[in-house]
Amino acid sequence: MPKTEVILTHNIVGLGAESDHVKVAPGYARNYLFPQGFAIPLTAVNKRRIESLRQRRAEREAHEFNTMSELSKGLSKLVCTIKVKTGDDGKMFGSVTSGTIADELKHLFDISLDKRKIHLEHPIKTLGEHEVELRLHPEVTTTLKVHVESTTPLPEPPPQAETRGRDGARGPREDRGGREDRRGPRREAPAERKTGARVEAKAPRAEKPAKPGEKAEKPAKAGDKPKTEKKSAKTERK
Repeated sequence: MPKTEVILTHNIVGLGAESDHVKVAPGYARNYLFPQGFAIPLTAVNKRRIESLRQRRAEREAHEFNTMSELSKGLSKLVCTIKVKTGDDGKMFGSVTSGTIADELKHLFDISLDKRKIHLEHPIKTLGEHEVELRLHPEVTTTLKVHVESTTPLPEPPPQAETRGRDGARGPREDRGGREDRRGPRREAPAERKTGARVEAKAPRAEKPAKPGEKAEKPAKAGDKPKTEKKSAKTERK
């Protein structure tokens, strides 16, 4: 069946923009394009409207460029957090797709973005931060930070090993070169037994006062010989 030539009056993704001449199936033009006002038949009278359609197209494209440029500045500063379920080993159940990101942008920031403008080479299957390319316009691209985090609580760490002392009390195990010290606290030896330690000399005892009737010993004068030396001299003479 031959196709029908029409002039588009609106931008239709995948088909064309305003003032474009396109060929479509007669039923598609008759049942959809003409009733919705998206196209008009290609006639001599309608060709006069092409210039006005081109001007409308230029205004629409300029408005879209400015809108997407402002949107790209805002999206580049955002962090889209997506929560997923994971197993005990940290692996995700499923993956994050462009549709998931578009839904979260709408839910978190009230930003309506076509998922086809979110470019993912592969779905996201790991936790952490990812940078996703956004193709907002043929001349406007930006990146969005997507942070994927788990809703599953992390397992608790194992309890620390403990040891019992001599008194039965528990305490943390001390690591001394990989061996456990079971001898308990070291007792300090007396000062007399320490090697190289000096024992302080005892203070001299104070002399008792002389009783009544007894002669007090005279203090030794300088130059006097001790009594022991006198006795030794008498023995030598004998």
